[in-house]
Amino acid sequence: MKTLNLPGDNAKRLIERDHKVISPSYPRGYPFVMDHGKGVYVWDVDGNQFLDFAAGIAVNSTGHSHPKVVKAIQEQAEKFLHISSDFYHAKWIELAEYLDLIAPFQEDAVSFLTNSGTESVETALKMARYHTGRSQFIGFLGGFHGRTLGSVTLTASKPHYHRGFFPLMNGVTHIPYPDPYRPVLHALPGENVSDTTLRYLQEEIFGRIIPADEVAAIIVEPIQGEGGYIVPPADFFIKLREICTSNGILLIADEVQSGVGRTGKWWAIQHFGVEPDIITTAKGIASGVPLGAMIARKSVVTWEKGTHGNTFGGNPLACVAALETLKLIEDEYMDNAAIVGKYILRRLEELQEKHPSIGCVRGIGLMIGIEFVEDRITKKPAVGLRDVVVDRAFERGLLTLGCGKSVIRVSPPLCITQEEAEEGLQILDEAITIAENEVSVDPFNEKVFAEQG
Repeated sequence: MKTLNLPGDNAKRLIERDHKVISPSYPRGYPFVMDHGKGVYVWDVDGNQFLDFAAGIAVNSTGHSHPKVVKAIQEQAEKFLHISSDFYHAKWIELAEYLDLIAPFQEDAVSFLTNSGTESVETALKMARYHTGRSQFIGFLGGFHGRTLGSVTLTASKPHYHRGFFPLMNGVTHIPYPDPYRPVLHALPGENVSDTTLRYLQEEIFGRIIPADEVAAIIVEPIQGEGGYIVPPADFFIKLREICTSNGILLIADEVQSGVGRTGKWWAIQHFGVEPDIITTAKGIASGVPLGAMIARKSVVTWEKGTHGNTFGGNPLACVAALETLKLIEDEYMDNAAIVGKYILRRLEELQEKHPSIGCVRGIGLMIGIEFVEDRITKKPAVGLRDVVVDRAFERGLLTLGCGKSVIRVSPPLCITQEEAEEGLQILDEAITIAENEVSVDPFNEKVFAEQG
């Protein structure tokens, strides 16, 4: 498979200019400088073509520059670009009506439109405090909810998100996420990871630290994103919902990365048979135009006029992009995400048999994680190897992103075909082979076997 000469001269020049004027806080990875994209393919400023398995962090749900989305934006731009949230316009209302129809609860839904996922989370936190009159929140280790002060306090996936920003928002306690592959807590006989996690919540957190009746909400990703694309056990949310209901605690499902059809349903929480009280969304809702939303049960939205607002909420360009995006997902791409996602999972399981560095593959729809390990006995994360795989894939024309300690996420546009997915998987296969030759992999951990006799 051909190796590209990267970065090219044009990319080098632009990166040099970038370093002089743009904040160094952005977590840039490999030197990809985009020029244009179409569907699941993108081209850099030197003319190199790449298949996109990242979709701008699961944002470009309908692919790059879908003609229907582009046309809707162009037509709206000729009418007006902005009016502010002090007034009304039809597309904002239409979008909120659509969100009401697809909200993952039977009760009528009320939406607050935002500009990003972190703003959606901040809105949900304020709403939960206002509605319940309580001040405390429960989050999960490994969770990612954004980088503004309230949401970054709930974020617990990497310590550098907090370094230099203490003190954070008061009133947040974290518990382990129920990770079937890497359980944190010690299970009692007969317990699964759901039972152990929720026993810890009730006995240790509610029993020793925070009275349950002081907790406004539990915020959780139905599938952890930045934490490693972790899928909890099937029974976890049913049991968590029971705890929330019995204690008057709101359940907030953070669907910023997992929502809007990515898992083959509108919302990942729908795979687990429960109804949350609030969901937060952004990323894939408008095919790359900045937009987010807090969607809540109408009975929860009890705050008054002027309690919360923003300048760009309901921006007309974002609203029309979202309306076209949602229609495309409903009509074409949600089913495709489920079908192609199953194909990718099956093929990755085959690659797992071939590559000793792959400890686990998991996911639902087109939200799939590949976890790399130094060996399959201790499951020690192969951080360096994962990073090499990402780089070697890039050099061969595949865009990927890491997450967790040693996971690569497979989150392409929802329009990807099986043939396009196979093209990317073949590149990934080659990249893993090269990485395993560069970085030592011991699948059976001979040292552990020797110590165990």
